[in-house]
Amino acid sequence: MGRSMVRCIVTCTLSLLVVSLAAEAQPAGKVYRIGILAADTASSASTTGFMEVFQQGLRDLGWVEGQNIALEYRWAEGRYERFPNLAAELVRLKVDVLVAPITPAALAATHATRTIPIVMVGVHDPVGSGLVASLARPGGNVTGLSLLSPQLVGKQFEFLTEVVPTVSRVAVLWNPASPGHVLMVREVAVAARALGVQLHLLEARDPDEFDSAFAAMTSAGAGALLVLGDAMFSVHRTRLVELAATSRLPAMYAARVSVEAGGLIGYGPIIPANWRRAATYVDKILKGAMPADLPVEQPIKFELVINLKTAKALGLTIPPSVLFQADEVIK
Repeated sequence: MGRSMVRCIVTCTLSLLVVSLAAEAQPAGKVYRIGILAADTASSASTTGFMEVFQQGLRDLGWVEGQNIALEYRWAEGRYERFPNLAAELVRLKVDVLVAPITPAALAATHATRTIPIVMVGVHDPVGSGLVASLARPGGNVTGLSLLSPQLVGKQFEFLTEVVPTVSRVAVLWNPASPGHVLMVREVAVAARALGVQLHLLEARDPDEFDSAFAAMTSAGAGALLVLGDAMFSVHRTRLVELAATSRLPAMYAARVSVEAGGLIGYGPIIPANWRRAATYVDKILKGAMPADLPVEQPIKFELVINLKTAKALGLTIPPSVLFQADEVIK
């Protein structure tokens, strides 16, 4: 064997040894920690499947819990006053990204940190709430998805009056603790004036106020009910649906989950789609993107869901013009 061949073998062997030792010396891949400031309960989230959609979206992008990410959930259980403490707890854990589904959660997150990236999932008015400078260029450490809720309530109100064409007074259940609801109430008032319908506004900050709100609706002679989109209302959707049925009030909701629980009709963005898109924001941020440079997205897919079983119980016939527009009819 020639000297050159020997030198080549020695050199190659040493090179392989160095590479092997270097590989062994490298630390294991980093596990990124994602904090989720959830508005609902763990059981409610399991029912709606939103978290499963989010996790699947992450898996599709190569992020697997227990391998390269760890998910830290904190549940507000529909009580917005819990958000500040829960957000501070996640910040102390030094999470790499904070996911804030709704406006109160996002506001609490921004008060807790100005450096950790925050991804919104369904904020009503991110610019008006001061969370971002603009949709195109958010600035700061917040980005994600908006719901367009203030603009949607007018359409929800129109559908409700089409289903109950003789209605002259509509009750509106809203939560003063929800930052986006003031804007929604204004939009509903505009729609009501255009249609010549009177409004009866009822407040509910927590489920303890549901009974009195429905008693007031009945006393006022309301002929239908619009329940504004709200995480607390969603958590307690079964109770709200039961009260509407007992009061024999045709009710419009902001999401399909309430219709699946027995509500009459729902119209709004497809929320699981927002959760899947939120996973792409987390992916981009973990790969180095800055929230300030990621435009806020608005929903482009909406769904109208109608429960015919509930309509029959109320003695209502859904007009063909509304049924024709429905994305799903529950029989």
